[in-house]
Amino acid sequence: MNLQSALTFLGGIGLFLLGMRLMTEGLTSAAGNTLRAILSIATHSRARAIVSGIAITALVQSSSAVIFTTVGFVNASLLTLGQAVGVIYGSNLGTTFTSWIVALLGFNLDLQALALPAIGIGMAVSVVSGSRRYGAVGRAIAGFGLFFLGIDVLRGSFDGLGDIIALEAWAGQGIASLLLFLAIGIVLTVLMQSSSAALAVTLTATAGGLIPLTAAAAMVIGANVGTTTTGLFAVIGATAPAKRAASAHVIFNLVTGLLSFLLLPVLLNVVQYIARSMGSEDNLATTLALFHTLVNLLGLLIMWPFTDWLVAQLERRFHSLEEDSSRPQFLDRNVQATPSLAVDALAQELHRMNAFAGQLALQAISDESRHDDHLELGHRALETLSYAISEFASGIPRSQLGSEQLNALPDAQRVAQYLVNVAEHAREIVPDTPVIDLHDAQIRQNRASLRASAVALIEQCKVDRPEWDVHALNEMRASFESQYQGLKASYLRAGTTGTLDPRAMAGALERLSALHRVIDQAVKAAVYIDRYIVQTRVNLSMSAEALTAPAEAVSSEVEAPQTNPTGESNETT
Repeated sequence: MNLQSALTFLGGIGLFLLGMRLMTEGLTSAAGNTLRAILSIATHSRARAIVSGIAITALVQSSSAVIFTTVGFVNASLLTLGQAVGVIYGSNLGTTFTSWIVALLGFNLDLQALALPAIGIGMAVSVVSGSRRYGAVGRAIAGFGLFFLGIDVLRGSFDGLGDIIALEAWAGQGIASLLLFLAIGIVLTVLMQSSSAALAVTLTATAGGLIPLTAAAAMVIGANVGTTTTGLFAVIGATAPAKRAASAHVIFNLVTGLLSFLLLPVLLNVVQYIARSMGSEDNLATTLALFHTLVNLLGLLIMWPFTDWLVAQLERRFHSLEEDSSRPQFLDRNVQATPSLAVDALAQELHRMNAFAGQLALQAISDESRHDDHLELGHRALETLSYAISEFASGIPRSQLGSEQLNALPDAQRVAQYLVNVAEHAREIVPDTPVIDLHDAQIRQNRASLRASAVALIEQCKVDRPEWDVHALNEMRASFESQYQGLKASYLRAGTTGTLDPRAMAGALERLSALHRVIDQAVKAAVYIDRYIVQTRVNLSMSAEALTAPAEAVSSEVEAPQTNPTGESNETT
């Protein structure tokens, strides 16, 4: 009988979790873009964001789903971190709705009479409906039935489970026992990956007399703390904005858990007073649901005044390559109002962009055989900087500029676009699939020589180098072009004679063309930066440490051909 109760208990948890999943997935699918619209529209103020978090979590019955969706919105720049924090606060309060469902319906209704028809009707709608939305609604209804069936099974299982696990004997031992039940709440939530399921177990166990109220309250706090694993899992391998939003969720729950545990006797007295005034002092499940709500409301009231500070602190952390690189370092509105300083700031920012784009190009050349997300992030960062350059240049007062400075401003925007193009074509050098090995030794040698020439040209495009000379750059560019045409002809001959597979030839030519475009845009950017500096009479004074360095060091494989020249000139694309 005892073993049967234990297995029934596990089955009840399984039914509850399955019902929760079907409800959440069904309602989320049925809502479709409506959920996105609600989140994006109803978050224009922090108060509205909190209300949205409460309402949506109560609807889909999963704070984890809402938090993951919110993190995705922050990552896509559809929500600011401040708006997301409001939704996270509301989501933690909205998850108490599950406790109220269990407390008010789970012990006052014939759950099987409610659950079994819901399962039957829901699955019938899902199977018969040809509409994806109505099918999702049907699965949500079936999940609702399984949810209540799981509660009913859990409620019955505790009649025999008390003989196996004598939790009541562990209670009443002071702070040690409270910490034990706190840990049990955390472990249950982590194992089941659902604070709602852990709370359902706690409420039904308390109502069944297995756990006293004080110990159950500690388990409720533990379930709240345990749900931070959702945020911790979201942080792993996530982008910087996602890490900030997930961290806000973790911080809220940890602070709420710590304070509520320290104030546990006070909170229980308040809850019991409210329960007596409601005439529900004998309904322990209702008292616990009230305690759960009070705990999260306390967390909201405590964290609300510190939200701006929390957002500011999180914004300073988890910086990504894209964010660090795309934030202008020299374009300041105060500087913009003084034209002589503004043209200097533009030169410094363009110089930084040039170094950044050059490093991305070098990375693409050296890592030709493997895809790297840094190239995509770098491209987006340069696009953002290009917009900043255009906006800054267009806002400089023209009345105090000389004719040469006026003529130079379009060059600044032209350079920015060239550098964006460098990063865009650098991505095309690195394929998503592995590069097919070339069996022709001469072609391999020529290709390695060309890549080494490209590296030398990228280095020559740094206009702050002591060796900088625009004429030398043009000579290297012409030599590179000659070598490029020679290698291109070799690829075509190998493809037509059968030495090189046609598909391999096509892929090699595409990457060769991308390299050609990278060098072409990099050389143009360097030439126009030089012209801008001459026209504006700017001195580049930025230190090497100020340059963004996102790319990996160029491998020795690329530079090796320089020490073993073939006798041909370097190519330029």
